[in-house]
Amino acid sequence: MNLELSPSVKYWSNFFHPVLMWALLLLSLYAAYLGLQVQRTRNAEGEQKKELVKGRYNVKHYQIGSILLALMVTGAVGGMAVTYINNGKLFVGPHLLAGLGMTSLIAFSASLSPFMQKGANWARMTHILLNFALLGLFVWQALSGVEIVQRILSQA
Repeated sequence: MNLELSPSVKYWSNFFHPVLMWALLLLSLYAAYLGLQVQRTRNAEGEQKKELVKGRYNVKHYQIGSILLALMVTGAVGGMAVTYINNGKLFVGPHLLAGLGMTSLIAFSASLSPFMQKGANWARMTHILLNFALLGLFVWQALSGVEIVQRILSQA
């Protein structure tokens, strides 16, 4: 099946995924900052803890994480869909495989939330490790994605 779209729509659709993913990378860095603030709040005492609690970092981290989960999964599926629509196939390579791995990591990480809310330290540590791995892959993905965008631009 090959969807027939105007050349203009096909061309510009190539840029939705990279723009979204770069925005999500920045949002991921903010989520990491919020997560560190949650950890600081958890370990603080006295007046410092009272001050940190006012920041509601736990609520913000949870909300941003939920947005990241939804948009990352949607963006990954969207990137594959646009590639398939425009080329009639997916290009199986490191960028695609790492992206699928990232999608799995964020789903697994988010699934630990109920355990963390009940105070399970193993879930918290696993969540942190998964998210650092995710961030590392995300940076690599962003850079490899720039190479793909450059190829698309050079073919125009």
